This record gives sequence, structure tokens and C-alpha cells, in this order.
Amino acid sequence: MTEPRETRTVPLQASSETPYGGYDRPPQYDDMIAELDVRVPMRDGLELCVDIYRPRTDERLPALLAFAIYNKDIQGPSVTEAIPPQPSWSPLWSGPQEAGDTKFLVSRGYIHVIGSPRGIGKSQGGGSREWDSYDLIAWIASQPWCDGQVGMVGISGFGAEQMYVARQRPPHLKAIFPFDPRGAYGTLGGFREEYPGGVIHLFRYLVSHFGIFHQDKGAPGELSPEREKLWQEAMNNNDFKVHAHLYNVLTMKGQHQPAYFDVLIDPFEPEGTVERSEREIAGIDIPVYTGSGWYGYTYKTHLQGAQTYWKHLDQAPKKLLFVGPAHLERPFHGLHGEILRWYDHWLKGIDTKVLDEPPVRYWVAGAGEWRTGTDWPLPETQWTKFYLSSWERLRTQPFTPSSADDTVPPDSFVQMPLTHTRQVSSLRFLSEPLTEDLTIAGPAVLKLFASIDQEDTNWIVSLSDVGPDPSVRTVREGERDIDDDLPKRELSRGWLKASNRALDEERSTPWKPFHKLTRAARQPVVPGEIVEYDIEILATANEFRRGHRICLEITSMDTPTGVAGATNAEYVPYHVCSSKTTLHHIHHNTAYPSHLVLPVIPHER
Repeated sequence: MTEPRETRTVPLQASSETPYGGYDRPPQYDDMIAELDVRVPMRDGLELCVDIYRPRTDERLPALLAFAIYNKDIQGPSVTEAIPPQPSWSPLWSGPQEAGDTKFLVSRGYIHVIGSPRGIGKSQGGGSREWDSYDLIAWIASQPWCDGQVGMVGISGFGAEQMYVARQRPPHLKAIFPFDPRGAYGTLGGFREEYPGGVIHLFRYLVSHFGIFHQDKGAPGELSPEREKLWQEAMNNNDFKVHAHLYNVLTMKGQHQPAYFDVLIDPFEPEGTVERSEREIAGIDIPVYTGSGWYGYTYKTHLQGAQTYWKHLDQAPKKLLFVGPAHLERPFHGLHGEILRWYDHWLKGIDTKVLDEPPVRYWVAGAGEWRTGTDWPLPETQWTKFYLSSWERLRTQPFTPSSADDTVPPDSFVQMPLTHTRQVSSLRFLSEPLTEDLTIAGPAVLKLFASIDQEDTNWIVSLSDVGPDPSVRTVREGERDIDDDLPKRELSRGWLKASNRALDEERSTPWKPFHKLTRAARQPVVPGEIVEYDIEILATANEFRRGHRICLEITSMDTPTGVAGATNAEYVPYHVCSSKTTLHHIHHNTAYPSHLVLPVIPHER
């Protein structure tokens, strides 16, 4: 008789949203107490409104607070009963439903508190919200159902609030899990990481327009003399004026979409923001688990912010996680195995092995697998140059001095404004088909030498995986061109307003140009002058398979995907581009060696 052999379950696919195989433990509680619209007094007497969900037990348990600028009434278990978690391609996917899976957290022994700051939803308005999170945490810790320990959950706006209050160091906050935490330079997200290179886009306009935020209304308000001057300048900016919906925001002088109005009249980083933010981040002394997804390059702020926080946090244990290219489902319930694993360790004393592994984990598109690292960017990264060459080629061979390479003429494109065309002009630089698999992981940089015939433009560059491509280019008929219809998968993008090209040399690295985005650092372009630009391409991780091509595209405009200023995807905004027809020359020769720097990760052999 044949003995039965041991069988192993091999997953047919890895999940780009579920790292580490998915930690869990059996639910402990099957009944929940819901206390809705509870009023909580702040230090100035104003009352916030929160919902409290807790297990039906007399035990004192740790609490997890979800607190953000989004209305608490679109969160919570009653919502998920009506709408199960939707993938990002669902028409019912809504970004702000981010407070977490209440049923999962409560059944495993945590109290889930969901609240809104003053002026949002049912919370009272007026006064400063500076200490709202701090005071709410103190109130939660003092309640008879709480054991005095508080963590925080929720992503995006809820993640930004975690990093904000952690800088204030409330004594009862023991650990945080700020996934998609918004930008780190500024208060609750800043200009630099939301608008890389100072290129303005419509993300904040669109989410405001479609009802996410409460708005001020009324006749245009009075502005201070300084802001009145900025307002007049913005009102005379044709790049804004051609967008009637943006111009409308300007005319209302801050009574409509006030935060976005501030960006339109002063699209620069305030002086001192970088130094203050780095100092405050370094003071955070509780464990932090942060990260984002490769999807985050489309709206920038979360992907950039997570990396900035990682770099400057140094007083407590920290972990960094980059998930796959698709947005997490809404209502948010992903990553809850990791959330449970994190808080079971810090708030319940369970040995979950969460600190016994490399601190960085990232999803590699193309390979479809998780990999780990000891730091970010990965210490083993080989920063590899690919030079832009004639006939829109991308080559590893550098230019040769005192040769024919000295006089290679530039490639060029002309972009007419949206008032004239929907056609986006571009240059497409392609590598040869790769002879072996090539993995990149981390940020990339385009060193560009270019001239334009105007005082400004927006550089918009994209990095893509193209192929497989079996073609051989020869003089023979049918073999001369690369097929325009090759499979293409965009990986990431980079942006830089030409007049914002000035670098902060002390903070810049070979893999991350750090631009001075202040008004004082602005440098209009001299038409016709060849200028050097360092354009950061947001981090990604991808395995280019053998036979695929690396594709770099350079343009200066993108377009709305809908009509009347709308888009068909909430988190994929378009940008405010030039209202003037502009000629762009891309130089690539010995004197002006334009090149792409990629974060190549060596393969184990």
C-alpha cells in the first residue's frame, strides 16, 4: 500500500495588498456596543462629535482612534452593511471611506472610536483645532472602558492626523499606523509633496467639488494687503483664467474652497517649512508603521510623505510598506492583518514577530511578489544611467568626447494649449529590448538639458514598461519602426515647473533632487537658453522582463479625461499647464548629456 505523501498548499497568486501571508487570530467577541454622536469637550469648551464601538464586556481594552477631516457618518459598520468594499475601478469607490473595518477590530478586542474635528460633520465649529486630537486621546484614555492605551487607525486623511498628533507627543498615544499619511512637509500635508516640482493639479479642487469637504460660502471676503496683491497676480494669470472652474474659485476670494484658493494665489512653499517639519518629525518618539502604494504616484502626496517620514524618524521602531499598483478598496478594510499584528505587539503584548524581520517590504510589479529591504532607498541599489539619444533612443553607453557625439542636434516638440487642442505632444525614448530581467526599486531622476521659447513650461515625464517586443530594426520594409501598439504599463511620473528648478544642494542626493519651491527661489527661463533640470520621478518597483523595453516619455501637458473640468477618476487629476504655444528642445550630446537615472537592484545569481 502506498503511503500518502505530504501535500503543500501553494498560492496561485500573491496579493499585492496582503503582505506576510496575512496575520490574524480568532475573534474574541461576537457582540458590539455602538454609542453614536457622543459629545466630547475640548480644552476651550467646544464639543466634538464621535462614534464609539466596543465589545460587550466589562474588560478595559485598548482603543484605536480614527480621526480626520472626513465626516464620520460615512464610516463605520452601518455603511459597510450597505456597500461592501469596492475595488478602485468600481464607480462606487469613494476615497474618504478610510476609518477602518470596525467589526474586525472590535471582535478582536479593540475599541474603535471614529470622530471628526471641529467644523466637520456634527462637531461644533469655531476656534483652533490645533489640540483636538491630543485632547480627544486624553479623553478616550480616561474612559472606564479603556485601559489607558490608545493607538490610531485609518489611512490618507486619517493617516495624516496620526503623524500630526504624534508630533505633539500625547502621553497615552503608544503607537500609530499612518498608511498613506499625506505629505510630511507642512501641517497635515504640505505643498512640496502634494505638488512635486511646484506643478499645480486639480486633486484638491475635484475632491472638494464633489462634496468631500465642508465649504465656506458667501460674498467674496476682504483680504490683507499682502494677500490682495497675490490675488491680483493670480487673477491676471492666463494659465488659471482659461480654466473657468478655477477662476471661479479665485473670484470668491477664499469664500469657496479656501484651502485650494490659498494654493492658487500663492503656489509656493512657505519659507521655513522644511526646517520646521524635519525638526518636528525627528521628535516623534513612538513606534510608527507607515507606507503607501505604487498607485500613490498619481496624486503624489501619500507616496512622497511616507518616504519623508521614514527618512527623518529615528527615535523609535519604524516599519515601511509599499503595496501594489491598485488603490486599496473602500470602505477601507485592507492591511488589517498588519494593523492587528502591529497593535497586538504594542498594545496587547503578544509576540507577533513584527520586529523580527527586515523593516522595509515592497511589492514588485512585473514579478508579482513581495521583497524586503533594510532601508529605503535600498542600500544595494545600483544607480544606473540611461542616456537620451537621437531617434528617441535610451542607451547605457555614455557620450564620447571629441567625437561625432559633440554635435548631435536636439529632439523637439511643440505643445499648443488646451484652448487649441486635446492632442498631447511628446517625445518617447525607448531602450533596446532587454537581454535579461531587470529590477528597479526606488525613486528615479531625469537629468534634462533643454531649451524653450517661453519663460516657463511644465515638464511632465513618465516611466513605463513596454513589451515584450520581438522586433528587429533594420532597413528592410516592415522592420524599420517600433510598433506604437506594444503593450504598455505606466509605472510612475515626475513633474517640474521650469521656473522652480533651483536646487537645495544640501538636501539633494543623486536619487532625489530637492528643489527650493519658495517664491524667492523662482527663476523664469530665458527663452532659447539651454537649462539644466533635475526631475524626480516618484518611487516605484518593477521587474522589466527579458525582451521588454524601458520607456521614458517627455511632455508638458496632460488633459482632463472628462468634460467641464471633471475627471473620470477621483484620484487621477490633471495639471494646470501653459496657456501659450511652446517649443521644447531636448539636448543630448557631449556637452549636454541628458540621462535617466534608474534604481537598479542586482539579481542574486
